[in-house]
Amino acid sequence: MKFFNTLEHVNENSKCLFNLSDVEQALDVVVQNITQDLADKQPVVLGVMRGALPMMGYVVPRLAFYIEVDYVHATRYQQNLSTGDLMWLHEPHVNLKDRSVLLIDDILDRGITLKAITEKCYELGAADVKIAVLCHKQIANFTPAILADYIALPVPDAYIFGYGMDYEGGWRNAPGIYELTSASD
Repeated sequence: MKFFNTLEHVNENSKCLFNLSDVEQALDVVVQNITQDLADKQPVVLGVMRGALPMMGYVVPRLAFYIEVDYVHATRYQQNLSTGDLMWLHEPHVNLKDRSVLLIDDILDRGITLKAITEKCYELGAADVKIAVLCHKQIANFTPAILADYIALPVPDAYIFGYGMDYEGGWRNAPGIYELTSASD
């Protein structure tokens, strides 16, 4: 396992795809689109932990209409990159019955986890569910299990980290979105 202890190490071993300014400009467009669609619906905004934290911190204060905020934590990744069965660590505590729900997540790749979370929201009575993601991974000849309604940035089919997405558990705080360019030890 190779750890990058400083931002200098990150920059030596990865390529910055989008700097902090790029990310925030893209999220401003997402906020505008969410506002157009949901301003009159008093939605419940659910962050998908842990990757959604930075995006939630940017988006939520910019939604100038009534919302309730909660989070969900479901994972198929048990401390490695292989997928497993969906494991619920936290279900929403806000009542979703007859409510519009906005799910915020860091990345849409295969869409399996987001689809399961969406289905859970409907099981809990949600009237409709919209999905906002920071990144949509561009996987050739593949359609995800579910599509996002709001996408800030497209990213290549590579190991992506930063702005909520982790590199081996860390660097969710990297100030932008990075593509790993050197192999992990």
